[in-house]
Amino acid sequence: MRCSALLLSLLFCGAVHAQQDAPPDLAFDRPGIGFAASTLPRGGIALEAGLPSFSRDRDDAGVLSTQYSADITLRVGLAEHLELQAFTSPWNHLRVAPRDAPAERSSGAGDVGVGLKVALPLSSETHAVALLASTTFATGSRDFSEGATQYALGASYEYDFNDRWTGALYANVTRGGSEDSVTWAPSVSFAATETVSTYLEVGFTDTHGEPSTRIAGAGVTWMVAPTVQLDASIDVGLDDDSPDTQAGLGISVYFQ
Repeated sequence: MRCSALLLSLLFCGAVHAQQDAPPDLAFDRPGIGFAASTLPRGGIALEAGLPSFSRDRDDAGVLSTQYSADITLRVGLAEHLELQAFTSPWNHLRVAPRDAPAERSSGAGDVGVGLKVALPLSSETHAVALLASTTFATGSRDFSEGATQYALGASYEYDFNDRWTGALYANVTRGGSEDSVTWAPSVSFAATETVSTYLEVGFTDTHGEPSTRIAGAGVTWMVAPTVQLDASIDVGLDDDSPDTQAGLGISVYFQ
């Protein structure tokens, strides 16, 4: 919990001092299943964090699992159309409550990962495509680790219908450990004002040897300053094998 409090303090202090103008095409990767089809400008830095995220699920045996996670992603613009990312969840708390039995609790850090994001140079202003290759290392606590190094390749495509409506399609392939998975997610977003946007999304994941999962959700973002974004989101499971509820609040801050 102390790590989470320190993380929030750093983010809010950064938000107070991040008063410079943002680049005109600034887009944060959170919230939502996918990521923005753009990169930070060279020398730009962004911190994006959950405050925290929440997940709740009851399985067929009646076991209720509730988890809170404070995730954070650091993005650094290396060159035009290229950025470096580092991500982890320094604080997690899990409560597992079997039916007619005492609940068990555990806390710890999650795995650490790094990635490279490339925005493809396109001549069209209405289309955008970005690729994100990442590696996640099994450095986390037992209950919050994948248990093996994982490799992922994701792609995000965005199309601007007009000044207010944008459609997106996200796809990701993850390999490593005993589970290989494929995720894809279409979404649509609406700019309600110059600072407030909303979105709707659905996500589908197929994992080798495991049941497929389907979720649907929505979210809202608010640019409280040119370089500071607040967000809120919620997803619900569409079948018995998917998490019942996933929700979260977040903050993203850009530094130049």
